[in-house]
Amino acid sequence: MTFQTADLCDQYPDLVQVVKPSLQNFGGASSIQGKITTIALDEDNSDLVKLLQTQGEERIVIVDAKGDYCAIVGDTLMGYAKENNWSGIIVNGYVRDIKNTKDIEVGLWALGTCPKKSRKKAPSQKAITVNFLGVKFDEGDYLYADEDGIIVSKENLL
Repeated sequence: MTFQTADLCDQYPDLVQVVKPSLQNFGGASSIQGKITTIALDEDNSDLVKLLQTQGEERIVIVDAKGDYCAIVGDTLMGYAKENNWSGIIVNGYVRDIKNTKDIEVGLWALGTCPKKSRKKAPSQKAITVNFLGVKFDEGDYLYADEDGIIVSKENLL
């Protein structure tokens, strides 16, 4: 379904949270929408790998990497996301392999790039509330992203 985040903000001003404009799209999809699933991690993307290897059902995974300067997602994980029908990945952190990720038809918004891969440090937390860039992301919320920005709603707006 076609949408524009600006129109959704105009139509539902009391239902949307707007993510502060700090993320860039490094994926092949210029707009995404879907139900949110959340994961918080500390430089260890092992559980994210496992998650993206499961059926995504056009959901969007919100990854709170706390802005740590290492790449949480690269072309391999984007390949899993595409193969398993994930609509997109939003990372409060960094990504790599963007020459390749831009050719994969999945949305990938992140703070920027870093060539260093993540280290295996600690287990993640899944299906929790995460907060970053002025927005509270809850498991099951709805996210809409396009060239104008990223918005989140408790309700499906489409």
